[in-house]
Amino acid sequence: MKKFIKWFLIVVIILSIGLFGTYRYIISQTKKASPEQTITYNQADVNLTVFYNRPSKRGRDIFGKLVPYGKIWRTGANEATTFKTNKDLLINGKKLPAGKYSLYTIPGKDSWEIIFNGKSYFWGINMRDPSKTSLEREFDVLVTDVNPISTNAITEMFTITFQNTSELSLVLSWDQTKVMIPIQIN
Repeated sequence: MKKFIKWFLIVVIILSIGLFGTYRYIISQTKKASPEQTITYNQADVNLTVFYNRPSKRGRDIFGKLVPYGKIWRTGANEATTFKTNKDLLINGKKLPAGKYSLYTIPGKDSWEIIFNGKSYFWGINMRDPSKTSLEREFDVLVTDVNPISTNAITEMFTITFQNTSELSLVLSWDQTKVMIPIQIN
């Protein structure tokens, strides 16, 4: 009996190490294809941070194909995209309290739904069904619609930036599409 328990524990330990190693390898491979990026906006006492992963176009048709219209998108790849603010904001005229949010979108040909969700999600998709996101809509804090802009220039790698020309905007760019989300400090 002692011999059985000893061998059983050895097998369990070896399997655990193997599974952990496989998991770490898979994560590292997905990060190569879609590297992590953190962007910040710091002006006066306002601090905004976005963490996301940057998938590439690689010759594919993006919006309406790879990222279908009318479906929830994790707004990047791998982990859920996060947006953090230390001050209350107006996003496209709607109040967003200070805090950390998961950022999801529902792309459309003529309009995009922008979703700031109050729950943190480890991965942007449902691991049991990768065709679905992990988003739980009952935790939505702010939902707003903005119009996409078609561009002649191709953005190869999905990019999120802060643009502060006449007004501050959170800008999502990929392929030949740009989405500008107006931000005002409340």
